[in-house]
Amino acid sequence: MSLLERTIKKIYPQDSAFRDRAKERLDQLALPHWALGDLMDLSIDLAGITRSMTPLVSRKAIVTMAGDHGVVAEGVSKFPQEVTPQMVYNFVNGGAGINALARQAGAEVIVVDMGVASDLTKLADQGKIMNKKVGLGTDNIAKGPAMSHAMAQRSVESGIDIAFELGERIDIFGTGDMGIGNTTPSTAIAAVVTGKSIQELTGRGTGLDDEQLAHKRVVIKEIIDRNKPDPKNGLDILAKVGGFEIGGIAGLIIGAAAQKKPVVVDGFISSAGALIACSLEPFVRDYIICAHRSMEPGHRAMQEKLGCRPLLDLNLRLGEGTGAALAMNLVEASVAVLTEVATFEEAAVAGADK
Repeated sequence: MSLLERTIKKIYPQDSAFRDRAKERLDQLALPHWALGDLMDLSIDLAGITRSMTPLVSRKAIVTMAGDHGVVAEGVSKFPQEVTPQMVYNFVNGGAGINALARQAGAEVIVVDMGVASDLTKLADQGKIMNKKVGLGTDNIAKGPAMSHAMAQRSVESGIDIAFELGERIDIFGTGDMGIGNTTPSTAIAAVVTGKSIQELTGRGTGLDDEQLAHKRVVIKEIIDRNKPDPKNGLDILAKVGGFEIGGIAGLIIGAAAQKKPVVVDGFISSAGALIACSLEPFVRDYIICAHRSMEPGHRAMQEKLGCRPLLDLNLRLGEGTGAALAMNLVEASVAVLTEVATFEEAAVAGADK
């Protein structure tokens, strides 16, 4: 049995008894009924995920998966491919958006080379990044599959490995990505899984103009027509139109769920990974917290397919795990609501009239 199969067997829905206990306590808090809204809903989820009335979320990590994409040869990005390794160095040096927001949230940033088209072994040897490289970038999905089926499974299992390796010291995971051109495979995944039109799903990515956006839509249609991924087979979708970092994100989500730990899913690319994870094991949905809704038009359709509402809507479109870092503040807040707000009885406050 493969690592993926063994891990999936460990995933169960949230614990209904702990959800009920959390709901019962929240109903009795000394405030108007459900006055803290979505934070209280999240409290119930966290109790169900962790099987605890005092969920642990203080030890946080944003896992930023990096990989390159052969499809950049089709002119679908404003930036050249060499930006991917350059940004990895920026992450390591602490100067990127994710570094600033993770520091604010008290989260560690862990950078993983899933498939950057550059030699990053020096950074890995120095312990500054994790080396899980599956290949030197995917193949051009406008010409054929992104990767072999074996590579797709390896990328997912690498993400699982990371989740278990970190699980001993991390309470809550956040997903992040880096990879020039990765909105194109993510849009293809969204189109295959949601059944929505390429027209409505495709966004401007790194800032395409109208002509470039129209070209990107044509390329994505060619990608799906050429590769014909099976919408019910997550590994087939990943192998044919995905990316190494997207597979790594899917594996991280699966590994978190197997350990009964929450995973805060960042933006558009991370949601593509979540769609793959849910295709492989639908119960992982119970462990996903959707951080925010990005400016990519397809993100809403992805989140609707996942069945989750985002905590934030701030017009973000950076990736890296930045939205996940911001949302971790709200996760901690929801735990505080569950564990620190007194009930009417505890506070000796008169309840509302029946």
